[in-house]
Amino acid sequence: MNIDLLLDEWKRSESFMQNVTHWEVFPGQQAVYADFPAHMDRRLIDSLMKKGIRKLYSHQAEAFTRVKRGENVVVVTPTASGKTLCYNLPVLDRILQDPSARSLYLFPTKALSQDQMKELHETVEHLEQNIKTFTYDGDTPVTARQTIRQAGHIVVTNPDMLHSGILPHHTKWVKLFENLAFVVIDEIHMYRGVFGSHVANVIRRLKRICKFYGSRPQFICCSATIANPRELAQELFDEEFVLLDRSGAPRGERHFIFYNPPVVNRQLGIRRSSLLESRKIATQLLTNDIQTIVFTKSRTQVEVLLTYLQETTKGVIPRQAVRGYRGGYLPNERREIERGLRNGEVKGVVSTNALELGIDIGSLEACVITGYPGAIASVWQQAGRAGRRQGKSVTVLVASSSPLDQYIIQHPEYFFKGTPEHAWVHPENLIILVDHLKCAAYELPFEAGETFGVATTEEILDFLAEERILNKAKDGRYYWMSDSLPSHEISLRSAAQENVLVIDMTEKNRVIGETDRFSALTTLHEKAIYIHEGVQYQVERLDLENGKAFVRKVDCDYYTDAELAVNLRVLDEFRGEQEGCIRHGFGEVMVNALPTIYKKIKFDTHENLGWGQIHLPETEIHTLSYWIAFTELPKREWSKEEVESGLIGLANLLKGVAPLYLMCAPGDIYVHPQVKAPHTKAPTVFLYDSYPGGIGLADTFYRLRQQIFQTALEMVKDCPCESGCPSCVGPKELVGESGKEITRELLQIVAHEGVMV
Repeated sequence: MNIDLLLDEWKRSESFMQNVTHWEVFPGQQAVYADFPAHMDRRLIDSLMKKGIRKLYSHQAEAFTRVKRGENVVVVTPTASGKTLCYNLPVLDRILQDPSARSLYLFPTKALSQDQMKELHETVEHLEQNIKTFTYDGDTPVTARQTIRQAGHIVVTNPDMLHSGILPHHTKWVKLFENLAFVVIDEIHMYRGVFGSHVANVIRRLKRICKFYGSRPQFICCSATIANPRELAQELFDEEFVLLDRSGAPRGERHFIFYNPPVVNRQLGIRRSSLLESRKIATQLLTNDIQTIVFTKSRTQVEVLLTYLQETTKGVIPRQAVRGYRGGYLPNERREIERGLRNGEVKGVVSTNALELGIDIGSLEACVITGYPGAIASVWQQAGRAGRRQGKSVTVLVASSSPLDQYIIQHPEYFFKGTPEHAWVHPENLIILVDHLKCAAYELPFEAGETFGVATTEEILDFLAEERILNKAKDGRYYWMSDSLPSHEISLRSAAQENVLVIDMTEKNRVIGETDRFSALTTLHEKAIYIHEGVQYQVERLDLENGKAFVRKVDCDYYTDAELAVNLRVLDEFRGEQEGCIRHGFGEVMVNALPTIYKKIKFDTHENLGWGQIHLPETEIHTLSYWIAFTELPKREWSKEEVESGLIGLANLLKGVAPLYLMCAPGDIYVHPQVKAPHTKAPTVFLYDSYPGGIGLADTFYRLRQQIFQTALEMVKDCPCESGCPSCVGPKELVGESGKEITRELLQIVAHEGVMV
């Protein structure tokens, strides 16, 4: 059966269609071509002709022309639209014109950089010119490194290697920095939050070194669909950018189906498992000979679903034609699966988001997404793996019971009519900024009056001089004083300096991750379930004094959620706005937190399976917070307990809604209700960044609050539960009988800008 027949069968099936909340059809699109630009090197045109490329897509030609003019460019076009040529062509053209020119490519993952290197090598081979392209990462042999530093026209690396392996040793890379013409960054939507804030400072260091060597590179970026690609690029690079977002690539007809599993317990708001529904849908696709990719959220789910599918397709397709793909597989195994997908030997693959980025796996016909992956950009990236150039394709998004999933699946217009997700960075976070100022001072002395992206640069340098970290010379310069290399002590993935290392003791002690000390209280306490790349570990021991958490692999069907006894105090209010009987505020807060108990929550159903006590000391962080205070409540009397129930419901909702708009993980923010806050003298809900110093989340929430509160109100109104459930304000046991109703009334006051309703 071909895909047309199966789609018709689904449309006629009542049991399938009663779970479909939306079926969107995107018509196919013919390619929009452009001639090779007149100013493109003839040798480059000849090499493209050898590859069978007779014309460029319109966006590729425009990107080439814009870059040739000296502009910085950010390209936002769908998956498989040929973004790679948008940067390879201008880079190779410049090297052909000037063999001394150099370029630096940054990719967020090794797999992606290897895939892009393959395509680059093919183009260079057809050129038959002496253009050297090299990968420089942790796997690069020491013997090859000197050759790369001296001879590499194009050096492919990642932000972590640039931070710790290239910039601190810039004197060995003189040829690169003296002649650096381009810096290419792919998948810039990945550079957000803490990671993006670090990378923005790494770019400041890179530009500073380029200036020292007399070069001023252009920047070429590519991104998935987000609300603010140009703004993000400008924040990361502190440069003006041109946005190119009209694709000329062809596209086949695409069907996009929103599928909500049936409710099995209406009172508790529990639905049938999204994993089981995905199994049913994927089985139908595979047994009808439709090449399919299934995305899941964790490694464990990959293996479970893979086992299910190999069983349900037994006798129809060979066992080896359905494969898993995730972190932890050996590189050779991954390459074999990618080849099998391209040549059609592999009919189905179950993957984590490891295949979300632009690795070439050919043209699949169907994509099943198990649970909303947390961002619209990720959904489009995953859906883009099917129907890559021509032919009909289908994507099915299968929702779980979580608030995010339920909002998305029941509000298709939110998803299809525009993307309100903003990728944010906050490079001015004091802890992150100070760390990179140390790295920059190690790399080159700071001149008197020199700035590093902020007006307070000199104040921070003076502080570091007082602390004997830098030496301020008589000529006003600041020199690094220590023998140690500061970049080796700084992780680009965390905001705090005193991190807790996570050590896996399952076979032999090996470090698998790290987190800041504040987050460790709720994620790495004893008996906590720590999930790393989808694998579950139980924490055996947390040694805060030495910054280590010892974990062991386990196989369980629950995760843990810790409760904090929080004492929050506002230190400074930066902005505030009174709207009738409510007040919105933003400022700096001090949070004293004591972990008390943890709950065991069952996957999918979110049932509470039990609890345990946590024995850890209190901790303190200074961070940034948004707050909403209800300075006056409705005239009918609410008891203190009812007000508290409403605030808890509102806090739970905001925790669920905020990631829709902020492109963050739920753990990046904390929400804390106070029945009578000392600062506002009124019932107040605080939403604050979980990282010391803040990383821009609360600030962005303050700016987008109107949309976020409107979405929260829709969530409560549309949820069919009676008194609260995991899909809205939280279960009734947590918010009480009247919690959902009071939360709804509070949100209606906010929607009417503080006017009682």
